[in-house]
Amino acid sequence: MKRYKAHINVESCNRLRSIKYLFKYVNKGNDRVTVSFYQDSANNNPQHQDEMKVYYDCRYISPCEAVWRIFSFDVYYKEPVVERLPIHLRNEQVVVFADDEPIESILDRRYIHQLKFVAWMLPNKRYPEAKSLTYAQFSTKFVWKQPRHEWSPRKKGFAVGMIHFVPPGSSEIYYLRILLNIAKGPSSYEELRTINNVSYPTFKDACYAIGLLDDDIEYIDGIGKASEWGTRNFLRRMFTILLLSNQISRPEVVGMQHGIT
Repeated sequence: MKRYKAHINVESCNRLRSIKYLFKYVNKGNDRVTVSFYQDSANNNPQHQDEMKVYYDCRYISPCEAVWRIFSFDVYYKEPVVERLPIHLRNEQVVVFADDEPIESILDRRYIHQLKFVAWMLPNKRYPEAKSLTYAQFSTKFVWKQPRHEWSPRKKGFAVGMIHFVPPGSSEIYYLRILLNIAKGPSSYEELRTINNVSYPTFKDACYAIGLLDDDIEYIDGIGKASEWGTRNFLRRMFTILLLSNQISRPEVVGMQHGIT
C-alpha cells in the first residue's frame, strides 16, 4: 500500500485445479450469511435465552444472483475446448484396473491396445485430410469418441489439442514427443521413425537426422579444452555432470570423441 498507494488483491493458486472465476467464485461454495435473533430484554429475561437456537448459518442469495439464476446465465464456461492428448511408447500405455481384477480379464479388454494415441494413426490411413495434420492439430478436424475408442471427422465445434508434457530425462518418449510436433499423418511407430525413406532404430536418432537436436559440438570442444589441463578423473566428473543435467543430445558420441567410457 505504501508503494502503489492502493489496495491490491493478490491470489496464489498452488494446486493443479486452480480456482475458476468468471462471474463468481464457483469453487468457494454458496454465499453465506449469519443471522442472530434476540429478544427485548425489557420484556424477557436475557439470562434464559438459548443462543444455539437463535443462531442460524444460512445461504444468502442476493438479488443479482437470483436474477442470474432465473435466466440461466452461465456461471462459468471454458473457451475453447482443450483435448488432452496422451502419448506412450509401444505397449507402454497406461491401464487402469482394480486391485482384485484378474490379469486375464485386463488383457482381454476390447480396447486395451486402441487408446487415443494409437487410434490416432488409424484415420491417417482412411482420411486424406488427416495426412496433413499433426497430432496436436488433429482435434481441430476430428473428435474422439470414447465409447467406440476411435477418432471421427468433426461435424461442428472446435477444440485445441494439448500433448502431455514429457521431461527431457524421460529418454525415448521425450524424443517421440519432439517428433509429434512436426510429424503429419503417420500410420505406425515405424513410420514416425522414418526420415527421408530411411528408418532409424530409435526416435532419438530420427530427431538427430532431421535436425531437431544439436550436434553437441560445444560440449565436445569444451571437454577437449579441459583435457589440456584437467586430469582423467576430472573429465569423467565433468562428463557425468553433463549427463545428469540432460544437456547432451548424443552422449555416446561425445564420450567416444574423447575416449570417456
